[in-house]
Amino acid sequence: MKHKRLNRDSWGFQYYPYYQMRIDDEAFHGLACLIRLTDGEANYWETPNAGRIQVTGTGMTWLELIPDHTNRVITIKYFPDGTHDEKRLHYPVPMNETYQPSIWYVDITDGMEYDEDGIAVYIDKYLDVIFTPEGDVKIDDRDELDAAYKSGELSKKQYDAALVECEEILEDLCTDISKTDQWCAAIRQIVEDRIAAGEPVRMCREGLAEGN
Repeated sequence: MKHKRLNRDSWGFQYYPYYQMRIDDEAFHGLACLIRLTDGEANYWETPNAGRIQVTGTGMTWLELIPDHTNRVITIKYFPDGTHDEKRLHYPVPMNETYQPSIWYVDITDGMEYDEDGIAVYIDKYLDVIFTPEGDVKIDDRDELDAAYKSGELSKKQYDAALVECEEILEDLCTDISKTDQWCAAIRQIVEDRIAAGEPVRMCREGLAEGN
């Protein structure tokens, strides 16, 4: 299984602010990380309901959440504040006019640790759940999970736990996507308030620099 840093430096973004903080609030208990994309071209995926959905691009903000007592990393990829893609013809009225999500991407994990820089690192267990404000819901990379189990990389216990976590994600987050949107926006506001109060930017290795 791959170990992935939550500052996403392997994506090749450059000079972007990354914040990482523990939150204990009525709305959320867990680790929250925020990335502001200050450079990069817009990239898109295609979905049945939402159509073309933006996943990267200058001005976007990614909020990553690891709730306590779960094995998941929830990434909400937000449009630049106060906007959304006008080509998203079925985009619902956002729960928060400032924080308008393009897509949610939820990684199922086998735990989390911290590296020598203090950056949170999650152990990717292949299976993912992807959904949009318009109601697209997709379980992705089941073939990779199955292959890892068949090869012996994953035990039966690890394999079954991934499937259970997937079902819980669908129940917790995808049954009422507007409620999930509202919950995520509330957590993002906590994060933004902490940043405004002086939360420090964390160290990032830039993917392009590592290749030099």
